[in-house]
Amino acid sequence: MQVREILRIKGSSLFTTSSEASLTGAVAMMSELDTGSLVVMEGERMVGMLTFREVLAAIAAHQGSTDGVRVGEVMVRDPVTVAPTVEANELRRLMVEKHMRYLPVTDGGELLGVISFLDVAKAVLEEQSFENRMLKNYIKNWPEGSAAA
Repeated sequence: MQVREILRIKGSSLFTTSSEASLTGAVAMMSELDTGSLVVMEGERMVGMLTFREVLAAIAAHQGSTDGVRVGEVMVRDPVTVAPTVEANELRRLMVEKHMRYLPVTDGGELLGVISFLDVAKAVLEEQSFENRMLKNYIKNWPEGSAAA
C-alpha cells in the first residue's frame, strides 16, 4: 500500500492557517475541526506545520497563555514531507524515526494532503481486513476432495 492509497481512503481534507495567524485562533480552529495539525501556508507554498506538540510547547513557554503568540513563532519550519509513492511500511518507519504524528504529502512541490499516524493505522487495518475476507472466501470455496500439498 502506498501513501496515495492512504490519502484516497482518508479523503482530501486539508486544514491550513498562516504564519501570521494567532496561536489562540489556530488552537480554536484545530479544536473545531477535531484535527491535530494545521499546514502553515504563505500564498500557495507550505512553510510549516503546527501540531498539538508545538501548541503544548508554546503554552509551557508562555506560562499557560498564548495571547499575542503567532503561529509562525512556534510552527515547525520546512517539515519533513513524503511522496505519494512511498510504501506504508516506509512511511511508518519514517514517522516513528522522526517522532512525527503528521506528515505532509507532496508531489513535485504540490501539497496533496497530510497523513496522520491514525490514518496509517486505519488504512493498514482496512487492508488487512480485506485480505482476511479474501482468504476466508478462498478457503470456504476450496474444491472438496482437493488435498493440500
